[in-house]
Amino acid sequence: MVNQSFEEAVFHEAGKVVIVKPIIKKSKLDPFDLKSWRLILNIGFVAKIIERIAIQHFNSHVTTHGLLPTYQSAYRPHYSTQTAIASVFNDIACAVDAGQVCALVLLDLSAAFDTVDHGILSEVLE
Repeated sequence: MVNQSFEEAVFHEAGKVVIVKPIIKKSKLDPFDLKSWRLILNIGFVAKIIERIAIQHFNSHVTTHGLLPTYQSAYRPHYSTQTAIASVFNDIACAVDAGQVCALVLLDLSAAFDTVDHGILSEVLE
């Protein structure tokens, strides 16, 4: 079923079954505002298997062809936020030890999509 799904580029109907559970983001938010809710998706067993195999194929492909930047941490085995933080800290420490000027700029994009109008997004995607 997995091989057929990849060969035909069609996701099997058995994998399209999902249980959706809405969870409020914070207890103090307005429960009648849709933006206050986060959807938790419980994906079925078949979909999880296909997803994991697709991730393995993706990782194998990008590794074989050297498609990821050297410092890319996401979607790579043995790379994490901890290794990224350790690398940045090391670079800063080396620069300071060498007497160089060093600056660090951090952006928090965790709520970036909360401002998206989902109606407009749906129209654009259609």
